[in-house]
Amino acid sequence: MSAQPARTARKRATPPSLAARAAAGEKLVMVTAYDFPAARAAEKAGVDIVLVGDSGAQVQLGYDSTVPVSLDEMLVLAKAVRRGTTTALVVVDLPFGSYEVSDEQAIATSVRCVKEAGADAVKLEGGGRMATARIRAITDAGIPVMGHVGLTPQTAVALGGFSAQGRTVEAARRVLHDALAVQEAGAFSLVLEAIPSDLAAVIHPRLHIPAIGIGAGSDVDGQVLVLHDLLGLTEGHAAKFVKRYASVLDAMTDGIAAYAAEVRSGAYPAPEHGYAMPDGVLDALEG
Repeated sequence: MSAQPARTARKRATPPSLAARAAAGEKLVMVTAYDFPAARAAEKAGVDIVLVGDSGAQVQLGYDSTVPVSLDEMLVLAKAVRRGTTTALVVVDLPFGSYEVSDEQAIATSVRCVKEAGADAVKLEGGGRMATARIRAITDAGIPVMGHVGLTPQTAVALGGFSAQGRTVEAARRVLHDALAVQEAGAFSLVLEAIPSDLAAVIHPRLHIPAIGIGAGSDVDGQVLVLHDLLGLTEGHAAKFVKRYASVLDAMTDGIAAYAAEVRSGAYPAPEHGYAMPDGVLDALEG
């Protein structure tokens, strides 16, 4: 059995408390979660930030991309995650189509995440004019925003697919510009996804907000992975930056297969899995 981190009583993390810890050199840990059991596991493991990511569209709801998931579906997932956490900061992804139209739409969506799901913050993708305008509007409404630049899955088609970003001079400058623009717009933190480690090392010193990497090397303030990826719950090809720490899907499959075999053979249920009638009740019933 692997050792669990020592836990001390602490309050729920906040953007300022996380910024202070990052400034002190402490690495921040963020994972995705989409339901109550996963949130409980992340909480017990001592995770700092739990992201209710729109990746739940694929790994939890079975969509072929993040684009189809609705705000109502995200809110159902987020409510379950909130109920499963006590100290981790809960961040909810704004799904595609729920914030792009106007600042008013973005604020209304974010307010629903906070009021209905209990989110501590929201996250949105991009560093262009639209994205930074939405970040300003949401933060002005009093809701913390986490930014996300580099590979942005909601608009991956426009970026040429799910591949590393910032590998040319022009592309690297664009990622750097986006990161600084998101910071200037008021985001409390920033996800850097699928960019060269050297580029992240250039961006990080220019930021005064915590940078969370996913496929961005180690010269950042913390890391995030999709829970299903790190636990081995997904099938098929995994991104280069994914490290699997368990093989939960194999264990689940083996357990279900063993159950099915025993049902078919008659080995389950055994007498110890049933309930007995008190003495005399069966005789009285039959009589």
